[in-house]
Amino acid sequence: MVEVKRHYDASGRRQQARTRRRAVVLAAKELFERDGFRATTLAAVAERADVSVKGLYKSFGSKAALAKAVFDVVIAGDDEPERVVDRPEQQAMFAEPDVRRKIEMFIHGLAQRQERSAKVQILIRDGRHVDDSLVPVWRQLSDEGMTGMAIIGRHFLDTGQLRPGVELDEVRDVLWNYLAIDTYERLVLEREWTPDRYANWLTRTVIAALCS
Repeated sequence: MVEVKRHYDASGRRQQARTRRRAVVLAAKELFERDGFRATTLAAVAERADVSVKGLYKSFGSKAALAKAVFDVVIAGDDEPERVVDRPEQQAMFAEPDVRRKIEMFIHGLAQRQERSAKVQILIRDGRHVDDSLVPVWRQLSDEGMTGMAIIGRHFLDTGQLRPGVELDEVRDVLWNYLAIDTYERLVLEREWTPDRYANWLTRTVIAALCS
């Protein structure tokens, strides 16, 4: 009798692993935002997500790494592997011919991402002062943000529609300054501007700074 080898389909296990990971991230988000970073234990997250602490450590390694994973999910709005820059709304911005409209589209999209991620960003930003494990996480977020602003700044420059004489470092730094989470925190969270008012003001401000 000839033994027939069966093809092993790992897709089910991958989906299960992804489902467990999503549950952990959502549980961590809830506990971080409710109790703060220091007060939240990985054991509490594991219990909320109905997974083992050992499995949680195996997947994330540390509470700081889990905080970064939470940020990555909330900034994107889901746990799909597709990068934000490759998504339809960003591609529509890249395809738009008018730089003022590009700036408007980019800022309104960013404001939506900030609305989802502000609490986690602020938790990491402020938490690094009392928990050293968050220092490299905040540095990574800052570096990723600066890189993103440089890419967008180059795209805006390449339209040839910005004011004469402006160079990439200025475009990048203007975007970096105005679009920092600190600005969202002050105007939306503290002064209670609506997200639309915030995005509209930022759009006018950035256009005034970069365009003729």
